Amino acid sequence: MTEASMHEHVGYIGDKDDLLKRLRRAEGQVRGIARMVEDETYCIDVLTQISAANRALERVALSLLEDHLKHCVAEAVAEGGE
Repeated sequence: MTEASMHEHVGYIGDKDDLLKRLRRAEGQVRGIARMVEDETYCIDVLTQISAANRALERVALSLLEDHLKHCVAEAVAEGGE
């Protein structure tokens, strides 16, 4: 399977819009954190927001991993691939 054909069948294609929405939200959180630092916001408040942004990215990663296992890995096992 070529790299181009692999991208045509990514496991997360059905969740793409949701993943992009989550990533945009996380991006906004990170911009907000930068503003908090610029404004010299109390450190615990900044750390709380960093924790929230990390959780948001973890949810994206877990969703991608789940889709990878269900689609890519399952397909490779069925085909006898690596």
